[in-house]
Amino acid sequence: MKQTLSIFSWNINGIRAGIRKGTFDTFLQIHDPDIICLQETKAHKGQVDIDFPQYTEYWYSAEKKGYSGVAIFSKTPALAIIEGIPSEILGKGDLVDDHGRDAGTEGRVIAAEYEKFFLVNVYTPNAKDSLERIPLRHKKWDPLFLHYCKTLEQKKPVLFVGDLNVAHHEIDLARPKENIGKKGFTREEREGIDNIIASGFIDTLRFKKGNMPNLYTWWSHWGGARERNVGWRIDYVFASHILKKNIVSADIHPEILGSDHCPVSVTVTL
Repeated sequence: MKQTLSIFSWNINGIRAGIRKGTFDTFLQIHDPDIICLQETKAHKGQVDIDFPQYTEYWYSAEKKGYSGVAIFSKTPALAIIEGIPSEILGKGDLVDDHGRDAGTEGRVIAAEYEKFFLVNVYTPNAKDSLERIPLRHKKWDPLFLHYCKTLEQKKPVLFVGDLNVAHHEIDLARPKENIGKKGFTREEREGIDNIIASGFIDTLRFKKGNMPNLYTWWSHWGGARERNVGWRIDYVFASHILKKNIVSADIHPEILGSDHCPVSVTVTL
């Protein structure tokens, strides 16, 4: 018997703040997702006083306190959880950048295995204003993460969601011309998305919405950018090509406040 699942992804920019301000509770009341993937939790599980009995919680936090971190809250318990990119994919030091920082310790990837699919939640490293993390992203992170997803795909179809910290095409940000070559819109970062799609994954929002403009998921705090919708689409839901027929809808939710990002979602029938 097929089941319809609503899966949401949200860079919450600090779950403790979201709980304290009530914005996370409001989000749950409005959308009641079957599965929620959070990025930038900025907390370890024991640091957060929450009570959502309808969900089983899976956390993978950064070694550094108050930094990065991902989590999955699921109404259906996962068959298995994989924290980080497994050692059989990574060699020693594979995710260390030119400044000696190891992205593998930053709580950036968690995967849940379900009966019919894998769900991977990712918070991709930011290139930084100086672009100092471009070599890490372009040469290491992007190809290794894609290889990991394709490895999982050999077992079951894959949905992967999260903050990828890049706008793919000019339609995906409000002011493309003035941002070419800047973090989030460099050739190297965009190539990472090209490779994801070339490998067979579907950008679910574009699959369902086509070239609809003004679909953004992140806004600067400056100059009333969110109110004026001067934003970027840097949060995504990708699906294995075999799931194309199972995608019911894909959306963004800019009305949900509490972070500089808004949630993105996909509804699938499996």
